[in-house]
Amino acid sequence: MRIGELAEKTGTTARALRHYEQAGLISSERAPNGYRVYGTGAVTRVRNIRQLLAAGLTLDDVRVFLPCLDGDLATARPSEKGLRVARERLAVLEARIAAQTETRDRLAAALGHRTPLRER
Repeated sequence: MRIGELAEKTGTTARALRHYEQAGLISSERAPNGYRVYGTGAVTRVRNIRQLLAAGLTLDDVRVFLPCLDGDLATARPSEKGLRVARERLAVLEARIAAQTETRDRLAAALGHRTPLRER
């Protein structure tokens, strides 16, 4: 299938697919006219990549999961390396959230609010 069809089937963009390919996460063949052609397994792989990215992982993190990107991620047994990467990413996200919460609280205090701003 060509890049546009893969993008449509996976709910992504051709640009994102080219980015995934440049990162070594997916691959394509070239048709005689130069168009990228992907195998049917690319649909599952791209959906899994998108699922991992949506969970907060980076493209570099996703590389660790290459051996299981072609199957059902929900039923695959996670590797120790995969779990380590996910835990490290979670720690990074938690640190960012804590830093942003502190910044929000300082701003609220500077504006004279007695309690931290909350989502409204």
